[in-house]
Amino acid sequence: MVHHSITAFLPLFVWLLFTVLDPAAAVKHENFKICDQSGFCKRNRAYADKATASGSSWTSPYNLDPKTVSVKKGQLTGVVLKTSAEETAPVRWPLTISFLESGVARVTVDEEKRQKGEIELRHGSPARKERYNEVQNWAIVGGLTVNEEATGSTQNGETIVRYGPDNSFKAVVKHAPFSIDFVRAGETQIQFNSKGWLNMEHWRPKLDREVKEGEPAPPEPPEDESTWWEESFGGNTDTKPKGPESIGLDITFPGYEHVYGVPEHAGPLSLKETRGGSGAYDQPYRLYNSDVFEYEMDTPMTLYGAIPLMQAHRKDSTVGVFWLNAAEMWIDIVKTKTSGNPLSLGIGGTTNTQTHWFSESGLLDVFVFLGPTPKDIVQKYSELTGYSQLPQHFALGYHQCRWNYVTDEDVKDVDRKFDKAKIPYDVIWLDIEYTEGKKYFTWDKDNFPDPLGMQKHLDAHGRKLVIIVDPHIKNEGNYPVVDALKAQNFGIKNKENNIFEGWCWPGSSYWIDAFNPSAFKWWKSLFAYSNFEGTTPNTHLWNDMNEPSVFNGPETTMPKDNLHFGNWEHRDLHNVNGLTFVNATYEALLARDDPKHQRRPFVLTRSFYAGSQRMGAMWTGDNLASWDHLEASIPMLLNQCISGFSFSGADVGGFFGNPSKELLTRWYQAGAFYPFYRAHAHIDSRRREPYLAGVPYVEPISQALRLRYSLLPAWYTVMHTASTTGEPAMRPMWYEHPSDEKGFALDDQFYVGNMGLLVKPVLKEGATSVDMYLPLTETPYYDYFTFEHYTGKGATLKLDAPLLGRTPVLMRGGHILPRKERPRRSSALMKWDPYTLVIALDHNNQAEGELYIDDGESFEFEKGAYVHRHFGISPNEAADKSVRKNIAER
Repeated sequence: MVHHSITAFLPLFVWLLFTVLDPAAAVKHENFKICDQSGFCKRNRAYADKATASGSSWTSPYNLDPKTVSVKKGQLTGVVLKTSAEETAPVRWPLTISFLESGVARVTVDEEKRQKGEIELRHGSPARKERYNEVQNWAIVGGLTVNEEATGSTQNGETIVRYGPDNSFKAVVKHAPFSIDFVRAGETQIQFNSKGWLNMEHWRPKLDREVKEGEPAPPEPPEDESTWWEESFGGNTDTKPKGPESIGLDITFPGYEHVYGVPEHAGPLSLKETRGGSGAYDQPYRLYNSDVFEYEMDTPMTLYGAIPLMQAHRKDSTVGVFWLNAAEMWIDIVKTKTSGNPLSLGIGGTTNTQTHWFSESGLLDVFVFLGPTPKDIVQKYSELTGYSQLPQHFALGYHQCRWNYVTDEDVKDVDRKFDKAKIPYDVIWLDIEYTEGKKYFTWDKDNFPDPLGMQKHLDAHGRKLVIIVDPHIKNEGNYPVVDALKAQNFGIKNKENNIFEGWCWPGSSYWIDAFNPSAFKWWKSLFAYSNFEGTTPNTHLWNDMNEPSVFNGPETTMPKDNLHFGNWEHRDLHNVNGLTFVNATYEALLARDDPKHQRRPFVLTRSFYAGSQRMGAMWTGDNLASWDHLEASIPMLLNQCISGFSFSGADVGGFFGNPSKELLTRWYQAGAFYPFYRAHAHIDSRRREPYLAGVPYVEPISQALRLRYSLLPAWYTVMHTASTTGEPAMRPMWYEHPSDEKGFALDDQFYVGNMGLLVKPVLKEGATSVDMYLPLTETPYYDYFTFEHYTGKGATLKLDAPLLGRTPVLMRGGHILPRKERPRRSSALMKWDPYTLVIALDHNNQAEGELYIDDGESFEFEKGAYVHRHFGISPNEAADKSVRKNIAER
C-alpha cells in the first residue's frame, strides 16, 4: 500500500524538487489561494458587502439576550442569540468578557451546540465536535487573572462595565444588535460589530437538495452553500466533516489612520488598505503559515508565520487587538475619512480604520488593549504570550550558514579562513546534507566522519555549531527513528485516522505530532547525547519546514482534515503547529543537560505563532539576493519586533541567487543592526563568505562585523529589556516618538532598543547618501563615528554613506551607550574585555543609560546572578564623578 502511494507521488515530487531548486523561478501564485478560492473568506467578504449595500436597512442578526447578562467577579457573561432563516429557534452563542488585572479585556464567544457535542459529523469522521479551544494552552502563559473590582450596570439596552486602572476604561455592551465599544478618556477607541459584519457560522446538517423525478425542486438555499461541505484546491479535496464553521467580525479604530503588525508579510510597516483606496491591495492580509518559495514584495500574501496582533496609532495614542485563533485567517482593511465641517473639504478631518477579521474555525477570542502608549500594548501582550527569550550571548554574534558545508574539513577550513582574514564570527551552520540520506539524528559517515573533532576545533575559539532538524521523518526501513514513530503512533494522522504520509526533502515522510504529550516526551529523548551521537553542549538547533511544509500537499502544506492528538483537525490549529514543534525541540535541549547546569537553548524557527518568541529566534525565510528584499527586511523585522518577537533576522545576502558585491556589502552593513545576524545561501549559489568578497569589499564588510561585535554589550542589554518588558529590539519612529506624525509611516530607519542609536541603512542600488528624518524634538543627535552634532526638529538630513564607508548611525542625545573596543575572533574571547561608555548629552546636558551582564549562557540570572547597572549624568557634576555616584545596581 505504501509502495503504491510512493510511486503515485514520485513524478510530482521530482517536479516540485526541481522547481524548488531553480533559482530563476518565482513564487507560483497558482499554488496558493486568493480570497475567492478560500470558501470562508469569500463568504465573509460577501456578507460584509451585503450589509454595506443594504445601508441603514441592514440589521445584524445577533442580539445579546438581556435575561442572561451577568457581571460578577470581573466577568460579564451572557448568551448571544443568532436569528437564522433556516432555524426555527435562535442559535445560542455563550459569551464571556473577562476584565483582566492588566487592564486588558478578553471577549470570547463559543457555539453552544458544538460545545455540548450535539452535532453530527459527516463521513464517519473521528474529529472532535467542539470548536478548537486549546490554542490558549500553547500561546498564553500568564496575565489572565481577572480584576474582580470591575463594576457593571445595565440600562437602556446596554451593559456598561468599568475596568482598568482606577476603573477608567469602559466596555459599552449593546444588546440589540450586539456590539461593544471600548472607551478610554471619554472617547471610543475600538468598536466591535459597529458595521454589523459579525458572522458566526453555526452547525447545521447537510440537506439533500437533489431534485427527484416527479417532485418539485427544493427552494434555493438562503446562502451560498457551494463551499460548506467540501472544497477542492490543487488536486486535494477538503472533506469538511463539521461543515461551515467560520467566524468573522468587524473591528473599527475610530480616529486612527495607521495600523501595524499581524506579521508575517512582505510589505510596509503601516498596513495598506485591502479594498479600495489609493495604492490598496486587492486581497486581504492572509495568515496561514506556508512555505512560500521566493516570496514577492509589497503583498498581503501569507508567509511562514502568524502573529494576529494589530496595533492602531494616532498622535499620542496607541490601542490594539489580539485575535487568539490558530486557523487560517484573513484581514481586510479599509480607511475612511470624516470631517466635522462640511465646508472643510476634508481638511482637518479624522480617519477611521475599519478592519474585518475572519477565521475558518475555532472560537471568537479577542484581547483588547487600550494603551495609551505603544509600550503599554507590547508589555500587556507579552505578559499574556511571554517575553522574547534572553539568548545565550554568542547568539547575538554573527552566524555563517549555507546549504551546505559539505564535509567536516570544509567546516574547519571556513573557520580557519575567518581567522586568517581577522573577521569575527560565532556560529557555523549545517543544513540537511550533514545527515545520512536526510535522516535526522544521523551523520553522513563519509563526509562528517568526526563531528566531535569538528566541534572541538570550533570550541578552541569559543565558536558553536548549529544543525538542522525538521519535523518530517524519512519513511525508510532500518531507520530507528521512523520505526519508533510508527510503532508508538506518534505521527500526525490523515482523515481516516491512519498515519499521514507526504513528501518533503527526504521523499516519503511522516510528521511528528508535537501536540501529543507522549510524542513530545519521545522527541526530547532523541536529543540526549547518548542517543544523538556526535552532538555536544555546543551543538544547537535549527527547525525549518515546520509550517509544516509538505511538497505534495495542498498549498504546500498538510490537508486540513488531517488529525492531531485529541482528534483535533489540522484546520483548527495549523498556525500554532510550528510553535509546538519548536517547543518540543527547546525542551529537548534543556533535557539533554544536567538540571543543575542547564544552558539556555538556541533554536531558530521559520514558522511561528504568538508565543514562539519564548523559545528562540526566527528569520524571514527564503528571501532573494535582490535590493527589494534587502529593503523589505527592515519593515518586516520592525513588525516582528513590535509584535513581541524581537529575536529576529533576515538572511544576509539573500538565500536565492548571487548578490552583486555592492548588494552583499550593503546587506552586511544593514544586517549588523538586525537582532539576529546570519548570512545564508542556497546550495546552487556561489560561495560568498565575507573573506571571499575581494578588494575593496572585504574591508567594509569586516568593518560592519566588527561594529556589531563592539556593540554586543548594548545588544545584550537590549535583549534583556525585551526579555523582561517585551519592548522591541528594533523600534520604529512612531514607537519612540508617538507625537510626531511625520514618523508614523517611516519604515526604513529605526532605533536599536533603548540605546539611542538611530540607524538608516543604505537600501538602494548605487546610493552614496541617505535622507534621515530627525524627529520634532529639541534633542541633539551625534554621528556615531565622528561625533558631529545635528539638531533636526523635524528636518531631513542628507548623510554621506559611501559604499566603502559605514552605515549612517546617529546617537540620540540623552543616552549612554556601552560597548567594547577590542576586536576579537568571537564573542566568547571578549568576555573579560573592558567596557567603554559613550556619553551623548541632550539639550539639558543630561544623559542616562544601562548595562546588563550575566554569564551569557545559563539560567543563573533567574537566581540573581547578574549585574544590571544604570548610569546617569547631570550638569551639576563632572562626568566621571556623576557616573560613579549615580550608578545604581538593580
